[in-house]
Amino acid sequence: MGIKSFQGARKQQNNTTVDKTLRVKDYMTTNLITFKPNQKIHSVVEAIIKNKISGGPVVNEKNELVGIISEGDCLKQLSESRYYNMPLEEDLVEKRMIRNVETIDGNMDIFDAANKFLNSKIRRFPIVENGKLVGQISQKDILKAALQLKSENWNSTTKG
Repeated sequence: MGIKSFQGARKQQNNTTVDKTLRVKDYMTTNLITFKPNQKIHSVVEAIIKNKISGGPVVNEKNELVGIISEGDCLKQLSESRYYNMPLEEDLVEKRMIRNVETIDGNMDIFDAANKFLNSKIRRFPIVENGKLVGQISQKDILKAALQLKSENWNSTTKG
């Protein structure tokens, strides 16, 4: 008499698939410190220092993204203010902000977002839905997501 099975009893497999894809929207920051175009650079510098951030989105009164301002933008203003002997308090965000802001889709996989960070040298990407700013993902947010996955197989999380 031959052996029928080497595998033993088999469990019934459930055919429902669970989407385990890790999305940007699951790790983005939604409680953002934002700036206004008519805000003075001096107050942006104070907010950056007080909140220990490296910059933030610039929004209009309808919460539409109009730009982004960073420490580097403020440093440029500081350097130029010394050169032209102009006080820091006089300059406005709209003069210093980056206007052509690259955004990222909240449904993007975090591993694709990590690659986007690596290829762009950008430190933060705003997330816009229906024309409104809804969040921001930073390199640090991606690292936090990776720490949460430390005990899982990363390949299994990217398959649907």
